[in-house]
Amino acid sequence: MLHSNYALSPQLASFPDLPPFPDTVPTAPLLRISLQRLLEHDCEEEERCWKACCDLGFFYLDLRTKDSAGDVNGEALLQDADQLFEVMKEFFDLDINEKVKYDFADQESYFGYKGYGAGIVDSKGTRDRNEFYNISKDDILALTPKLPAPDILNSHYALYTSYINSSHSICRVILSLLSTHLPLLPSSIQNGGLPALHNLHSISGDQIRFVKAPPQKQDLAVALGEHTDFGSVTVLFNRLGGLQVRLPDYIDAIPPASTDKAGGLDVNNTLCANGWAYVRPLPGHCIVNLGDALVKFSNARLRSNIHRVVAPPKEQGGVTRYSLVYFCRPEDDVKLGCLVEGGEEQEEECVTAKEWILRRALGRRRIDEWEKSGGTEGVSMRGGKK
Repeated sequence: MLHSNYALSPQLASFPDLPPFPDTVPTAPLLRISLQRLLEHDCEEEERCWKACCDLGFFYLDLRTKDSAGDVNGEALLQDADQLFEVMKEFFDLDINEKVKYDFADQESYFGYKGYGAGIVDSKGTRDRNEFYNISKDDILALTPKLPAPDILNSHYALYTSYINSSHSICRVILSLLSTHLPLLPSSIQNGGLPALHNLHSISGDQIRFVKAPPQKQDLAVALGEHTDFGSVTVLFNRLGGLQVRLPDYIDAIPPASTDKAGGLDVNNTLCANGWAYVRPLPGHCIVNLGDALVKFSNARLRSNIHRVVAPPKEQGGVTRYSLVYFCRPEDDVKLGCLVEGGEEQEEECVTAKEWILRRALGRRRIDEWEKSGGTEGVSMRGGKK
């Protein structure tokens, strides 16, 4: 089984003031990786992280560091995340007529607001069940003209900057590790490997995302449809369940620790058919997963796993669900081609990171563009469940 044997202390098993995550549903066997050990270049921990990136493309990252190492500070990132959860609540509490002023989809931009039900989750046109607000890294770092934003958000630029710096630094730790394990082409090594394609102060699609989903009925509906992420590395904070990953045949879910005494049809377990398993949120940790760009750069040695969001399980479904995300993506003009020895050329290698993200992001807003909005889902399961 893939999950880590690094035990959590009892006080970190759940989040205060929220219903506990139930032990009656199958969960995904994500490895728990220590940021502190990665910063210390612990060989065993680096190998475990590499394995997680190849096997499932998802892992927990324990951010409880002893002290900062340059600009990598897990404790500071945890503190920034706590503050941003409060900021996003203030924003989402605004009147809908105010929030929709910042929906820029008609301007071919995926930054700004996406309202509840404004996205689609499948080819039938089923509407999603959440709200987004995307904050451009380039906007916050003054690399591009400032985007319009509500006053309630404009007073937190220092916090956004801190969160971006910390998140991006952690992404570069992961990218550096992957560069040392991949058989990169000599030209790619000479040019600085994967980190060189993700410079903080270069124009890219990097963003902070706020997500809100109201309390959900315990049913089979999907709040955010199955997909792979668009970019390179995703850093996710959530406190309630609902995130699910789809496991291939060769990876088993962690079975429930107990059974539901209520009996009868269990919607939450029905949602775990066909390889789906819940990801249990862990205090003190973020969830890291890889995106499409790393699949293309590595000739599919690395994995961008299919995932989705459903209603939080059991009592958690009665609580408003917030999530905080940082998406690290290649610079806009980077071509999504193979960078490893022995790789095969793909038709899409002429596509830039910006073109890839725009097609995927905006395609999920328009039913007539759905079929064109796919990513690397076709190779994600690697011959596993269909």
